[in-house]
Amino acid sequence: MNDIRRTILWVIFGFSLVLLWDQWQVYTGHRPTFLPSAKTTATEQANAPAAPAASTGVPAAGSSTNAAVPQQTAAPAIGERVTVTTDVFKATIDGEGGTLSELQLLNFVDQTNNHGLVEWARRLVGLQVAENESHPVTLMENGSPATRYVAQTGLLNQVQTGERFPNHLTLMTPRSGPRQLAEGQKTLEVAFESQPVGGLKYVKTYVFQRGDYSIHVKHEIVNVSNQPVDAQLYLQFVRHGTVASSTMFGTNTFTGPAIFTEQKKFQKINFADITKNKVELPAAATNGWVAMVQHYFVSAWLLNVPGSDGLKREFRVADLGNNLFSVAMVLDVPKLAPGATQLVESNLFAGPEEEKKLEALAPGLELVKDYGIFAIISKPLYWLLNQLHGILGNWGWSIVALVVLLKAAFYWLNAKAYASMAKMKAINPRIMEMRERLKDKPQEMQQEMMRIYREEKVNPMGGCFPILIQIPVFIALYWVLLSSVEMRHAPWILWIKDLSAPDPWFILPAVMTATSLFQTWLNPTPPDPMQAKLMWIMPLAFSVMFIFFPAGLVLYWITNNVLSIAQQWFINKRLGVLGNKPSK
Repeated sequence: MNDIRRTILWVIFGFSLVLLWDQWQVYTGHRPTFLPSAKTTATEQANAPAAPAASTGVPAAGSSTNAAVPQQTAAPAIGERVTVTTDVFKATIDGEGGTLSELQLLNFVDQTNNHGLVEWARRLVGLQVAENESHPVTLMENGSPATRYVAQTGLLNQVQTGERFPNHLTLMTPRSGPRQLAEGQKTLEVAFESQPVGGLKYVKTYVFQRGDYSIHVKHEIVNVSNQPVDAQLYLQFVRHGTVASSTMFGTNTFTGPAIFTEQKKFQKINFADITKNKVELPAAATNGWVAMVQHYFVSAWLLNVPGSDGLKREFRVADLGNNLFSVAMVLDVPKLAPGATQLVESNLFAGPEEEKKLEALAPGLELVKDYGIFAIISKPLYWLLNQLHGILGNWGWSIVALVVLLKAAFYWLNAKAYASMAKMKAINPRIMEMRERLKDKPQEMQQEMMRIYREEKVNPMGGCFPILIQIPVFIALYWVLLSSVEMRHAPWILWIKDLSAPDPWFILPAVMTATSLFQTWLNPTPPDPMQAKLMWIMPLAFSVMFIFFPAGLVLYWITNNVLSIAQQWFINKRLGVLGNKPSK
């Protein structure tokens, strides 16, 4: 039994060193030795030879290929690019298809290089992070395939005659008008208009509203021919398939397409499944939406607009090659008589995954916030955390209060665990003396150890089971803190200006180390000397990893440790067991 424990501890310790070394390689600008990161992958893809041009259109129904879809066979028409600025967005719309090709979220700062070890290293060599070095989060951009992320729309010929309609490759002309949301102005409209293609003219109007991350997009389809026309309107996202590097022990929030219908409900789709053609798409419906999800932020095409929400739609995904993937919603537009105009209204949400606001936008949209495998526990915990924030007004103190409530809820379970550990600590001198006396007689040693446990009514595993019951709750809370965008840029006290970023001065990791070592001192010393040494080394190894963790998570663990220490100290004192007594 002791050999097994020792092996497990060595495996955990070794894996911790692997993670630490890989993180250090990433932070010093080198390629990870063991675990590939998203940053490295993206760099390699950007520097790799360009693959043959792939279609960036909507795939044919039920297929990951793109047979009867607009394909780029010649150099694209550039057209006029329009930059729109509001209080929450800086957006660039291309004349090619009126595509939303760049989108910055002005109220969110990019955290890539301005905190944690990078900031510490810069301070070490005398460099300060200037205020003007902070950049807004770039949600969408039309760069290389390694970073491309755009929102496209266009028309498809429903009868598949080979004749094309205006699509995301068609040159569109912007109408004149303001490009910046003026002081006191509530809305800003930017319209693009195509020339007739296949007898149809397409007018797309973006309506930006102050303080709103939901862009209202109006699609006017005009039949300028002398024949009735059947057409389809597609709304799609095209995004690179690079997934963010793991946050902790291989965990990271979901990145990729998502689809929702009332019949099939919420469905996440992995990029790898699209490539392998293993995606089971929902059936065509008169409701639902498509989205592209990543950590903290989401983009979604919604049709919950009066007059457009009942249109029949089908859902498509595609591997477009060169590490690009698409998710689309294709709408059946009513037959257009000669000279008729059909208006389809949609909403393009592109912003933070704030659960309450997403709930109000569309059914099931709040599900894009990834709570991990214990979502059924995470959602109530987030609700409670949000309620505490409403009372305290500070997310840091709300985390502390939530841990206090959880420790109170599990007080009696923890009390049993700590009482068992205290009894183990009390009989530890007898165990150590017996092991020394019978070290050459292992079978007799095991029998004598079991006899002592029976006499003292001690269960060696008694301290483990109550803690195991609580593990799902604490994992769920970890995911709440990991996935909640509300923690981004949220200050706590003094030097902690952002609970989602690592502590810039490493004070919280240092406190974490001290509390972990004190807990080790309170626990019974393992009989095996090697295990005893590892019990002291492991807190140091794991605490170093907390340097890379967001301050909010470290605060959660510190609070948990301090409350555990207080309860364990009280029980040990009540049972007369404090400190590590030397063996006789």
